[in-house]
Amino acid sequence: MKKIIFLLFFFCAIQLVNAQRVLQLTNNGKISLRGLSVVNDNIIWASGSNGSVAKSIDGGKTFEWITVLGYEQRDFRDIEAFDENTAVIIEVDAPAIILKTKDGGKSWKEVFHDDTKGMFLDAMDFTQDGNGVVVGDPINGKLFIATTNNYGDKWVALKPEDNTYSASEGEAFFAASGSNVRITGNKYKPGIFFVTGGTRSRLFIYGQPLDLNIVQGKETQGANSVALDPTLTKIAVVGGDFNNDSSSKNNIQLFIMKNKQLMNATVQTPPHGYRSSVIFANENNLVCCGTTGVDVSTDGGLNWKLISADSYNSCAKSKNGTSIFLAGKNGRIAKLVN
Repeated sequence: MKKIIFLLFFFCAIQLVNAQRVLQLTNNGKISLRGLSVVNDNIIWASGSNGSVAKSIDGGKTFEWITVLGYEQRDFRDIEAFDENTAVIIEVDAPAIILKTKDGGKSWKEVFHDDTKGMFLDAMDFTQDGNGVVVGDPINGKLFIATTNNYGDKWVALKPEDNTYSASEGEAFFAASGSNVRITGNKYKPGIFFVTGGTRSRLFIYGQPLDLNIVQGKETQGANSVALDPTLTKIAVVGGDFNNDSSSKNNIQLFIMKNKQLMNATVQTPPHGYRSSVIFANENNLVCCGTTGVDVSTDGGLNWKLISADSYNSCAKSKNGTSIFLAGKNGRIAKLVN
């Protein structure tokens, strides 16, 4: 069994080393896609502006484009899908709304609605057994957090008196890729990780904040995305300055868990500019993307190679497979290929 696992890991590593091309699969006019969820190697969901959702059930060969009725002018910044019929999308503000479909996108039901002044939902994540979290910008100085334990059918927001997630002035989340929050474990012992940006950029681990060495201080700066490797011993954080997206200065930070201590790892060659999304393909292989291109790393994130200069907002790996997809402006959806 150990030999089989090693061979599978080696094959995935070789695949990423040889993956030197981003293959564009589709585009759709002026739609900007930021939400991306890959259920398996065949089922892909994406969401974005103009009330748009895209779905493929054949590995990206064809896509069905869905306009959510009644929400044609809304911007769905994140999506989480569970199969070809079931998905959850968030509409960021005015009011903040979460919708769910159980019939493949034919109909959608509001499962969360909040018109509190200042509400702005940014990202969400789920475990495989339906435990989920959604994060939003601060309300009265507290980062907004809501959770679900039934695949998003019902959401419960942290009460102000129970919310210990205080935000500094000008600190918030970015709704750039739906990947600044991750939830691990199961419904009995979930672990929530998220990153903030703006005037202050921090990584929160199990409720404990850690200041990041990511460029920060302005509303366009800070961390945009966080990823955990499958062994939960490595953490990658990417970001930068959206208004200076060609700069690689302090756009990434890596952590390694050693002897129950979180240690900083020194990046030798950073990604090539502002990056809004990062994922682990496996323990040592990573992908990140942003407005100035797509990078890959085969050594745990220490060195990065630019493989495309095309702009993408989000990247995601199949939850039950090996495929990696990307989504971005002009309705572009792409796949990482050899």
